[in-house]
Amino acid sequence: MLSILAITAPIFILIAIGFVSSRAALVSRDQVAGMGRFVITLALPALVIRALLERPLHEVIHWNYLIGYGLGSLLIFGLGYAFARLVRKDNLSGSALAGLGMSVSNSGFVGYPIVVLVVGGPAAVALALGMMIENALLIPLALTLAELGQQNGGNVGTALLGTLRNLVRHPVLIAIVLALLMATLDVRPPTFVMRAIDMLAQASAPVALFVIGASLNGLKPGGMALDVGQLLIGKLILHPLLVWLCFSLLPISDPALRTAGVLMAAAPMMSIYPILGARYGLEQRCAAGLVAATVMSFLSISAFVWLMA
Repeated sequence: MLSILAITAPIFILIAIGFVSSRAALVSRDQVAGMGRFVITLALPALVIRALLERPLHEVIHWNYLIGYGLGSLLIFGLGYAFARLVRKDNLSGSALAGLGMSVSNSGFVGYPIVVLVVGGPAAVALALGMMIENALLIPLALTLAELGQQNGGNVGTALLGTLRNLVRHPVLIAIVLALLMATLDVRPPTFVMRAIDMLAQASAPVALFVIGASLNGLKPGGMALDVGQLLIGKLILHPLLVWLCFSLLPISDPALRTAGVLMAAAPMMSIYPILGARYGLEQRCAAGLVAATVMSFLSISAFVWLMA
């Protein structure tokens, strides 16, 4: 418990610093928006490139893990999207962001530090495989649907064309394609370039958490109970359970890797979730869901650690 608290406490401290800074008018909303653009345009793409280039692809490929984790995550994405769209009557963009929040974990800054304490070395493999699923499948799927929801009027073909034009310019997706291409060809940037990439990647977590805290200033939680409740149940309970079920159907030879995958799925959603939501006017809903999920994940991850022991 204390080990998990030691990992999650700095997250809340950075969120609190962002909130207080905004509350005290040390930063304006325009400045906060600029920091958010820095994360999505530079820091997060650098993080993706670093994660996908740290190890050769052949060292981290475990097909049953990839299929099981990918299938479990895709199932919870579909359930989240369908519930938001059909039950809560949310729009296309909001439903896509709901599915994203329930299926993509904060694996780098919450999941990995906790999982490495539980299983050791396999945590790094689980991190790399999870990043491949999230960055190559789930995030592009969610952004495609969300961008499609932004296209007003016209026929489906026109909307899809507009969506594709926006997607091919999205910094995160450009980084994914570039990193996967370099990893497949076993090409690495020069050392000084990788150092610059590493420095940008290290900035993604603290700046994103600061932006989340600043976005909470002035947050009016009224009417968000169903949104946040869906994210909490879907991300912290259903996502790890579905991954666990898929791993049972597609056995993982290494029990430690299986445990790592379930615990990664039990982590809260990624820290840049509200920044992705800001493009669609959903930053406050996403920020509220992220903070609630991060708080409650202390209990949910502890429960799954006990169950997987």
